[in-house]
Amino acid sequence: MSDRKSTSSNYLKSPDLLPVTHENRSISMMGFGVIWVGMAIVLAAFAIGAGGIVNLSMPMLILATLVGSILIGIFMVVIGDIGVEHGLSFPVYMRAPFGTIGTHFPSFARAFTASCWFGINTYFGALAINGILNIMVGFDNWFICFLVFATLQLFNVSLGIKSIERFADFAAPIIIFISIWMYLQLSAEAKEQGKAVWSWVEAPQTGFEQFTAFMVVATAIMGFWATLAADMPTLSRHFKAPKNERNWFKRNKTQLLGSLVVQPIFNTLMIVIGAVCYMATGSGDPINALQQAAGGIVLVMLLSMIVLAQWSTNTSANVIPAATIFSNIGGPKVPFWIGVVIAGIVGTIVQPWSLFDILNSVLLVVGGILSSIVGILFADYYLLRKRRVNVKDLYEVDGQYRYLKGVNVAGIIAWVLGGLIANIWPSFSSLVGFFVGAAIYYVLAKYWWFKKYPQAEIVNPSDDEYLGITAGRSWEIDAVPEPLGVQQTASTD
Repeated sequence: MSDRKSTSSNYLKSPDLLPVTHENRSISMMGFGVIWVGMAIVLAAFAIGAGGIVNLSMPMLILATLVGSILIGIFMVVIGDIGVEHGLSFPVYMRAPFGTIGTHFPSFARAFTASCWFGINTYFGALAINGILNIMVGFDNWFICFLVFATLQLFNVSLGIKSIERFADFAAPIIIFISIWMYLQLSAEAKEQGKAVWSWVEAPQTGFEQFTAFMVVATAIMGFWATLAADMPTLSRHFKAPKNERNWFKRNKTQLLGSLVVQPIFNTLMIVIGAVCYMATGSGDPINALQQAAGGIVLVMLLSMIVLAQWSTNTSANVIPAATIFSNIGGPKVPFWIGVVIAGIVGTIVQPWSLFDILNSVLLVVGGILSSIVGILFADYYLLRKRRVNVKDLYEVDGQYRYLKGVNVAGIIAWVLGGLIANIWPSFSSLVGFFVGAAIYYVLAKYWWFKKYPQAEIVNPSDDEYLGITAGRSWEIDAVPEPLGVQQTASTD
């Protein structure tokens, strides 16, 4: 289906935000699994593990990690179907539950969070690079390392999704090997101090206090990955999937392997390493721990894993989503590569070196705010539209998603109330945010807002007209003239 209307003045039709067609999807099931290996290895997970082992034994900590990882993995797969089915990115689909202008408010919250994570991961990668250079040549200036490392990552992302996948293919086996090595080094150090890795707890809890500590770990993990769960469509629109496949599980098999198998396994590995890191050194900072536990070429190799892991995570989970959202806000005048630069600037000016100490507390708050968005997307896409989307109008200034001056008030109200209510119970914020956001939006949209602004795919629920790949369709929208220097984010094999 193609929109033939003149697009010269339509800011919604930035070339980087158009649907990715079936032919241009380049990430396979194995490719996404490899990307997840890199994405899951982040220093925030080390911090959660270090905090969790204070009140939970290692088996309980692992169980809490698996619960949180699998729950958020389910959210990722469910929301990621938007990208698989229609080839749409997160900020573009957000025009449906929030409006063509309203999309910018919750989307910016996600982009800002992603940019902060880019800064945090880059900071720790820079510390690792500085440690390597200090050992090898005596160089000692972490801020210069930060600027250089940030520039390299941003350049990698600007080259497009295929470049990111190739980097993940290179980094994943190295990351797996050195992660296991890191665990062995730190656990040996903990044992030398007389701490039994699988039974030691610094301050054991019982009863409801233990359950609360358990849920804090599970919810912190969900809060961390709620950022990616919300805008998984930005990544999943590049996943290969069969046309005319009615079976939801077969159509989403690329997602299922990555988000429900690879992600929980490697997320758990990182939590365990963070826990033994705390046992060995009293700190959740793995760079500090490694410098205490190893030296010479061994330390150089371990620190190299930190660098590769932060790079792999940042490109897929942080810079691509943030750059796509900034491009959506700015329209054709802000192509994807400029969005990449903006993400880098934001991630630097927030001074990420000051954020790590408050990480767990921030994750619980952010989890509630962003998981309410996930709930709204679920209610809009599955419960109201039944996966059918009037994609053509997502790119029309005066289409059905304009609502009230570009704003879907039902979505804004549900997002604000969902985020506020979620943070009344911070230990359960991600779950509360999802269900409250979904419930409020469903009621307001179905019984109020969509009565005022009828939606074509709800009034006429036609699979042939409003489904994408399930109906064998690749959505094609006429774009505005492509800005000079724009980098495409997808390519064919």
